[in-house]
Amino acid sequence: MAIFEPLATPHHWKPAALAAGPFAGLQGGAVASLLTAEVEAMAGPRNWGTAISASAWFLRPTPMAELRTQVAVVTEGGRVSVVDNTLWPAGEEQPCATVRVTLSRERAVEVPGFRGSAADPVDPTMFPLRSLHAVHRRSWFMDAMEARVGGDVAWFRMHHSVISDAGPLARVLGPADWTHGIARPVQNVVADPNPNLTVQLFRPPRGAWIGVRAEARWRPEVGLGVGSGILLDVDGEIGRVSMSVILVPYPGGAPASGQGSAAG
Repeated sequence: MAIFEPLATPHHWKPAALAAGPFAGLQGGAVASLLTAEVEAMAGPRNWGTAISASAWFLRPTPMAELRTQVAVVTEGGRVSVVDNTLWPAGEEQPCATVRVTLSRERAVEVPGFRGSAADPVDPTMFPLRSLHAVHRRSWFMDAMEARVGGDVAWFRMHHSVISDAGPLARVLGPADWTHGIARPVQNVVADPNPNLTVQLFRPPRGAWIGVRAEARWRPEVGLGVGSGILLDVDGEIGRVSMSVILVPYPGGAPASGQGSAAG
């Protein structure tokens, strides 16, 4: 089952319950994945190349409702293409989120003396499972994936595609959106939504597992912070992730221990 199913009208989507965030609206990582997946699906026919980065902005909560998207090409035709994709609730004028995807046509170059780094393969199934529940106690985006923690890396394996045949960058965005929550300085004190998300890949992931080696920095005196991390697959590093963080009190008080509070 895909997390977003296409409707009869082009660029209209129905979100499944698994697209929900921990509070009101959909999870930012799910929304960013949908918008990026649409662009990746267009890349082959338009000869844009490989999607190498995506920057998403979450403008307001995205409701659990019929959604529409609109793709706008910023530039294409050279080595690099830049494409925007924006999302609205169907019938509304104010957008909820937008993403800018950078794509590049791959071209081999010879670099004398260059030695690529290599790492021993990792088996994330050897690490303990981590289970988080949303404040509303209903299905949410974390239920769409398996999460395990080993050492300083959190590992995620999606059990549902964001859309049918989602591309490599779209598959990474969902796990990457948890980065700021993985490395919180303290737990279950305040909510820390990220109003944006940026992911850069230098190669696509091999296999289903995505790892995040995360860190976060908070400034409670101004209610702000950042999250960042190294992205991995079982064979090693694949890219980077970063986001801003807004610190806010929990709606209705702090959740019980073990509940999730990372929301995009």
